[in-house]
Amino acid sequence: MELRIYNTLTRQKEVFTPLDPKRVRMFVCGPTVYDLSHIGHARTYIAFDMVARVLRKFGYPLEYVVNITDIDDKIINRANETNKKFEEVAREFEQDFYEDMARLGIDSVSTYARASEFIPQIIAQIHTLEKRGYAYTTSSGVYFRVEKFPKYGALSKQNLDDIRSGARVEVDEEKEQPYDFVLWKATKPFDAAQGKPGEPTWDSPWGPGRPGWHIEDTAITYDRFGPQYDIHGGGIDLIFPHHESEIAQNEAAYGIAPLATFWMHSGHLNIKGEKMSKSLGNFITIRDILDQTSAEALRLLVLQSHYRSPFDYDEALLTQAEASLERLTGFRNRLEHAKTGRGGKMQRRVAEAQETFDAALANDFDTPAAIAVVFDIVRDVNPMIEEGALSPQDRDRVLGFLREADGVLGIIPGKQVSAPDDVIALAEKREEARKAREFEKSDTLREQIRTMGWEVEDTDQGPRLVKRG
Repeated sequence: MELRIYNTLTRQKEVFTPLDPKRVRMFVCGPTVYDLSHIGHARTYIAFDMVARVLRKFGYPLEYVVNITDIDDKIINRANETNKKFEEVAREFEQDFYEDMARLGIDSVSTYARASEFIPQIIAQIHTLEKRGYAYTTSSGVYFRVEKFPKYGALSKQNLDDIRSGARVEVDEEKEQPYDFVLWKATKPFDAAQGKPGEPTWDSPWGPGRPGWHIEDTAITYDRFGPQYDIHGGGIDLIFPHHESEIAQNEAAYGIAPLATFWMHSGHLNIKGEKMSKSLGNFITIRDILDQTSAEALRLLVLQSHYRSPFDYDEALLTQAEASLERLTGFRNRLEHAKTGRGGKMQRRVAEAQETFDAALANDFDTPAAIAVVFDIVRDVNPMIEEGALSPQDRDRVLGFLREADGVLGIIPGKQVSAPDDVIALAEKREEARKAREFEKSDTLREQIRTMGWEVEDTDQGPRLVKRG
């Protein structure tokens, strides 16, 4: 099936054609590990986890790399605030990030790459830029000469005049232009008076210092992928200046364009219509949410919006996602234990659903449309379960479709939902009545259980409670 992806660089959907059919390469900007990961991270990494799963489903041999920014001013500031070494802060929150990703079921990443482990490659790339006239040195570090790269602004659709007028003038008067960005930061003197820990420092041809933010990513991707690869992803807020600067560095250093043939960006995140920030008191971590709900419900909520659309988080929407998830889980559980009959009508219906599901994903990863296909199956098959009108083959076909869909979406819990104690108590009373042949009482209790959102199924192993769809 032909896969079409919206390319931020060209602002249109294009047919995805790998540079090397035997090795598809995708890089996504990872977290700066100075704090717990928040819902914005969840939105981005769930989205690209889905993208990776779709690519592999469609037969592409994907290598998926995410960087870990463990050298950054924010990490140094956090270390100073807590009187820790920057490595301690970075490793602590890096581990927290991995734990959060595992809880979210994000397991598609081939490699996580720490910036601190690529210092030689970073220095080599800066040296190449210097030799080609794109880098110059001041007393505060090494900077990229933006005016020498006329394509700067192509990704964000800005020209140099726009960038020049909007650039923040930094203190460094030695910079040629205010919008020139740092490649290597010279080490600041140790502040003995305040007793602050020293900054992380590495030796370089330009003196002791540490890398700038943008150069970390291109050094990693050049080392892992070479000068060009298939997909670069990240949040929409990274288009400028981060991704713009990555393009400039890499293409200036190696003379090969574009850096990535496809640029993908997840949409803006808001909390009830407002930008998320600690100052507004609406900063929500992944752990805050997973303490209240399941990872599958959060994944469903995220994937019900197209990855490029703005995502407005609201507890009410999460509650709706939880209800939809219960419906889906209940359906799966009933289907697994359905009484079967002659049936035989589902082969064509499931084939059509699979084709429509795949077509939605092939259309720029349209997960809202794909999820709708899944719930259409739930709607159509539920009455057939009630009537015992599915053949064993029908049941297995529908279950197979659910498993394949969930291989992309990751929204169906592995275990059935446990019934509340009051429902279990009624089910036990109903079973006692049934065994005593008090069938009217048994039927009354069954209906009472139904009104509470549960179904009693009598199996060879005894009665079983499943959530109603």
